[in-house]
Amino acid sequence: MPQPKKIFILNGPNLNRLGLREPHLYGATTLAQLEENCRKVAAEYGIEAECFQSNYEGQLIEWIHQAAGEAQAIILNGAGLTHTSIALMDAIKSVGLPTIEVHITNIHAREDYRGHSYPAKAATGIIAGLGVLGYELAIRGLASMLAKPATDPSI
Repeated sequence: MPQPKKIFILNGPNLNRLGLREPHLYGATTLAQLEENCRKVAAEYGIEAECFQSNYEGQLIEWIHQAAGEAQAIILNGAGLTHTSIALMDAIKSVGLPTIEVHITNIHAREDYRGHSYPAKAATGIIAGLGVLGYELAIRGLASMLAKPATDPSI
């Protein structure tokens, strides 16, 4: 019997404060609620969603590396590291897995420095500004990609 497909969902610094931190920007959903919804949506496609959060760049990089041996795709919200971390970009490039970058807010409509994303240069796609719905859309997009033959470039 084939192993079920797995997606790693990685959340960066301060996302453990969802529901408390600036709810006017990030909403009232907590990280635990977000992760539970991600698992539920992924299960609709027979995919296991494994969720991680860290305030440390190195830990996120370790999980990206770990994904290469355990998962078929990654969802990454690098949070503040998005705008500074060449290392996250390089880690994504190094594993060669489909990766969707997700941001709860529209990073392009906020402070100028937030409009730049290093991981975006390695990501398969980007979803920003749709709140926590962005994670659900990323899962659905990756499920579609994982269901297609490797030679089919359409989502």
